[in-house]
Amino acid sequence: MYNKPMKLIGENIHIISKTVRAALAERNEAFIKDLILKEKTVDTIDLNVGPAKAAMEGILPWLCNLVQENSNLSISFDSTNAEEIEKGLNVCSDTENAFINSTSADSERLEKITTLAKKYNSNMIALTMNKEIGIPKTADERLALAFEIMETCDEKKILHDKIYFDPLILPISVEQSQAQEAINTIQMIKQSFEPEVKTTVGLSNISNGSPKEIRPLINRVFAVLLYGAGLDSAIIDALDTELIRIIKMLDNQNPQNKIDELYINIANTIRDFSEIEEISYNEQDSNQVAIIKTANILLNKSIYSHSYLQI
Repeated sequence: MYNKPMKLIGENIHIISKTVRAALAERNEAFIKDLILKEKTVDTIDLNVGPAKAAMEGILPWLCNLVQENSNLSISFDSTNAEEIEKGLNVCSDTENAFINSTSADSERLEKITTLAKKYNSNMIALTMNKEIGIPKTADERLALAFEIMETCDEKKILHDKIYFDPLILPISVEQSQAQEAINTIQMIKQSFEPEVKTTVGLSNISNGSPKEIRPLINRVFAVLLYGAGLDSAIIDALDTELIRIIKMLDNQNPQNKIDELYINIANTIRDFSEIEEISYNEQDSNQVAIIKTANILLNKSIYSHSYLQI
């Protein structure tokens, strides 16, 4: 059985977008309110404001108030600036369900973020990386960093179910083997701590650099594979209604068609440590073929190219 439902975090208020960045700098309330309303399909809204310096200083409390005025979404405070995160937490009416995004295993950052997580009883996203190593190449190395982070969390008596480890997703077009390593890391993290901790990913990273027309399919199939691995949460494109439908279908185990049944079989295959080759599907159905091809790419069983669906 799966430990679900999966918590969905919307990624669409993100400083990397030029239009969002301009709207934040200008405090364009109408623009940001429209984005908030569009993200009501998820559970939590991620407010990614980067370092929050200069024109962005004080942006998180402003954003937090806008979210609270226009939705019932919980909030993920996403900044490299711990002081700015605390400004947001100070005006948050529900810090218990809020997220602090994020810490690494670096001691200075880890100390600041765990202190905030404990003080406000918030959820905390922890990246399995540090400045010395960067993003480790293997699941074993990522797990080792998770254990380092847990030492500090346990010292501060942070509850395990408040900790969401992020194994860090690299684009399939750049580091194909790393998709499988991320799956392995999630499985290992879910098995390695007592009480159990939680996991999350920035899902859209998997398809960065891939052609625009195939990105949604890559994201959706990877979400299904990660679901099978035990993923508890995902930071996603809240405008991808089909992705959200698929995840909720997996939560409820209520397939509506043969495609949904295939997705369930793929998730179960990862859960049961079985082989994707054992799954039967309709080879005359182009949609089912595309899903299986994508799963094989993500599991490093076929070589990725931008045109892999045509091969």
